[in-house]
Amino acid sequence: MNDLCVDIGYKSIIHVGEELCGDHVDVVEENENSTVIVLADGLGSGVKASILSTLTAKIISTMMAAGLPIEECVETIAATLPVCSERGVAYSTFTIIHILNNEVAEIIQYDNPMVIILRDFANYLYPKKEMNIGGKKIYKSTVRLQEDDVFIAMSDGCPHAGLGTHFNFGWKREEIISFMEALNMGGYTAKTLATMLVDECDKLYGYKPGDDTTACVVKVRKREPMNVLFGPPANRDDNDRMMSLFFSKEGKHIVCGGTTASIAAKYLRKPLRASLKYERSDIPPIAYLEGVDLVTEGVITMNKVLEYAKDYLGDNKDYEQWSFRKDGASQISRLLFEEATDINFFIGRAVNPAHQNPDLPINFHIKMNLVQELSQCLRKMGKRIKVSYF
Repeated sequence: MNDLCVDIGYKSIIHVGEELCGDHVDVVEENENSTVIVLADGLGSGVKASILSTLTAKIISTMMAAGLPIEECVETIAATLPVCSERGVAYSTFTIIHILNNEVAEIIQYDNPMVIILRDFANYLYPKKEMNIGGKKIYKSTVRLQEDDVFIAMSDGCPHAGLGTHFNFGWKREEIISFMEALNMGGYTAKTLATMLVDECDKLYGYKPGDDTTACVVKVRKREPMNVLFGPPANRDDNDRMMSLFFSKEGKHIVCGGTTASIAAKYLRKPLRASLKYERSDIPPIAYLEGVDLVTEGVITMNKVLEYAKDYLGDNKDYEQWSFRKDGASQISRLLFEEATDINFFIGRAVNPAHQNPDLPINFHIKMNLVQELSQCLRKMGKRIKVSYF
């Protein structure tokens, strides 16, 4: 088993005048190391296209995750979905990227723009085998994964961007490749790369998309463990045990909360240096402790991280805030969203007396819910999460 994993991110914009997106992305994990990603583009736009693409993506991803062959998946799609009365076409176009054991990518493409692969930060020409399934021309490819490989799947809204305005024939594939090659040099996450590509398409459409537009990016990277300590244990006798387990883990270490940081400083026998510099008025300052990569305040900071996590899974509009700021919430967001692949949470169950003030909107249950919600968001980002309570 290698130490590679995949980072998956996608974004869509909707055809102007419509309320539902006619594209749909579905991600299904077979196990920790194998994943099926399907990008389906429904016929036309609006409600009908949305239903077609959602059904297509769900059926294909579920069947492939169960180990069924692509021929059976396509035949099931053809037999299941209704035929369009105007065009006589039964189902949406689709792109499948099947990651096997974090070693091989199996790519299956039907009528969507061809997947772009960037290897060593340049366009990679991969082999394609043509197949005929149910009268449909399907292309199948098998690619062995390498660190920093980037797979870019698109609906046809991407190459159609700027058609008749900026470009006579839309945004050419070669131009999209050049655009993504330049961005990929910046070391961005899959979600951010997908967001930047779709935002550029939106700009070329004059912010009035003439088609549903979706980009899904899969980025191959090495596993990167991260450890987060949040709150002191319920029993003071567990202080040393909690600290010993926390600091024995490989990877970077983040300590959240003033009392927690004091316990960590005592365990490490190092001075805790507080900062009085507010990077922003709504987030308490960070502190410094030798042997710890980042020390922050607790609940207020983590609540902001949760807010950023929810946005990251959606439109990713707050990226410009946390991507460069030096406050605790921004630094934690960069570490958890962009760097980490495996995150270990060490959560203390001690009740903070300061939080029992009825005038404060913080209590023990809010803290526990905060951890649960953040864990769920990080799992949706594709992170492996382990939570240990003390």
